[in-house]
Amino acid sequence: MTQPDDLLPIGLEDALPARAAAITRAMRQVLDAMDTHGYDRVRPPLVEFERSLAGRMEGVATRRMVRFTDPESLRTLALRSDITVQVGRIAATSLAQAPRPLRLAYAGEVATLKADQLDPARQRLQMGAELIGSDSVAAAIEAVTVALDALEAAGISGLSVDFTLPDLVDTLAEKALPLASGQRDAVRRELDMKDAGGLKAAGGEDYLPLLYATGPFEEAIDKLASIDAGGVLATRIAALREIAAALGDRARLTLDPSERHGFEYQSWFGFTIHAAGARGALGRGGTYAIKGSEEAATGFSLYMEPLLEALGNSDLPDRKSLFLPLDHDREVAARLRGEGWRTVAAIGEGDDASALGCTHILEQGQPKAL
Repeated sequence: MTQPDDLLPIGLEDALPARAAAITRAMRQVLDAMDTHGYDRVRPPLVEFERSLAGRMEGVATRRMVRFTDPESLRTLALRSDITVQVGRIAATSLAQAPRPLRLAYAGEVATLKADQLDPARQRLQMGAELIGSDSVAAAIEAVTVALDALEAAGISGLSVDFTLPDLVDTLAEKALPLASGQRDAVRRELDMKDAGGLKAAGGEDYLPLLYATGPFEEAIDKLASIDAGGVLATRIAALREIAAALGDRARLTLDPSERHGFEYQSWFGFTIHAAGARGALGRGGTYAIKGSEEAATGFSLYMEPLLEALGNSDLPDRKSLFLPLDHDREVAARLRGEGWRTVAAIGEGDDASALGCTHILEQGQPKAL
């Protein structure tokens, strides 16, 4: 019987056996796919100094972190809310002398103090890969390719990739479509809201064509190319076309050049991955600079909850379980486990093989179907 003290805080939940098994299986498949592309796994700590977590990436909001005082140093500690930041620290410190490009992968829990409106979870499993030392077109192609390979390895199909240009407003505002520094945030906000009236009111009438340069990639990129920006977008448009050509038809491609949500520290390129059956994005990535060292990098993060949602009921294969009676032969049981059987040993006379989820019972040294 549940007691009031047994309730979990809002945004947190237990993963019971079937779900925990699905999470473990998917995480292993994702990490194995990253490993085949040469990404070595690192395991940063769950807790760091708040200043370190906030100091390596632009746009990291410390107000969303769970913070507390370290009794040893009396400095403020924080639970990580994004592992990408920690990988940046590792690359800039412990692996500063490692050959570039440096390929690192990770998987671990992250936590936030408060959920946001788009994601009610306050704890989630984040997986990802970071290519440190380059933010080139080739690096961007690799990041998207590895992300798609990892999701497909976990059993996801029906994938779509939405491209964006996170620094688009800043790029245009410098010369092509000038904006005062105080106007830029307002223009970005109205572009995010897709509000034409608000955009005009914010002094961003020249940015209205960006609202319509969205949708299926080929159509949207042509609309973006038609915007008279004095050539400042030419290299970015060419880069997007090259990335799209490299991906071919393995995923549905779309473009929303002014999208900023989830791209707080990305530079010239960003992408979001969606899949049929999942309400939220399965992952995001792009190019960025590691603050402090200013080293260029490209990477992505994937999230388990929408991944499992996209898998639906196909995420757990049927698995045979073998019930071992009290007097079973332990050497035979060990051999069968080596052959791939899952065994459940009796510890009392009243243990019921069927009630314990077993499909077979060990009789005379051989599995027998129940």
